Amino acid sequence: MTDKMKSLFDKYRELIIYVIVGVITTIVNWVASFILDEFFLDSSNPLQNTIINVIAWIVAVVVSFPMNRKWVFKSKNPNWIGEFFGFTGARVSTLLIEELIMLLCVNVFKIPFKIAKVFIASVIVMILNYVFSKLLVFKKGQKE
Repeated sequence: MTDKMKSLFDKYRELIIYVIVGVITTIVNWVASFILDEFFLDSSNPLQNTIINVIAWIVAVVVSFPMNRKWVFKSKNPNWIGEFFGFTGARVSTLLIEELIMLLCVNVFKIPFKIAKVFIASVIVMILNYVFSKLLVFKKGQKE
């Protein structure tokens, strides 16, 4: 049984670690969002909803990049600054997607902010972030 579990972990290591890092990053994003919504801004206001998401996104990207680079994709590329800008660029695209999802969910469909954030936007964004990181940012075979 242990050998089978180790074999499965080895086979899916990158994806498993990505999910763990993604959960940490998502929690950071949620906590920042919920603190901003609860104490500083009003998520029912479309402009403030956007501000909440942008600030939470910045915090999440800064936390996420080193974990993804080192633990998930095991990048040895010496051009970490280039990777950071690629990572940030890919995250900008999912931020825009998240903004659209949140505006539609909260302001058009009247889904409560926290429900839309946790069960809709975060799931879609996590999947897209993995695909973009794997295919565009931390490509295997990059020069070390």
